Amino acid sequence: MVKVARLKIKQIRSGIGKIEKHKRILRALGLRHPGSVVEHNDSPTIRGMVRKVKHLISVEVVEEESKASEAE
Repeated sequence: MVKVARLKIKQIRSGIGKIEKHKRILRALGLRHPGSVVEHNDSPTIRGMVRKVKHLISVEVVEEESKASEAE
């Protein structure tokens, strides 16, 4: 079993009045409105997007056990 880190991202503040780039990042993460929650695999790309809009979101690391090829 392999542990896979996932990020649970929750939008806590609105994108209204923020710069367009931040609005696009929120949309790319799958966040539509305050209170919405999404999960993504932990990757440098997602971490970079999270870093740009850290003032609008909260992030929690969730570790899951992945069943990597049980056929072996």
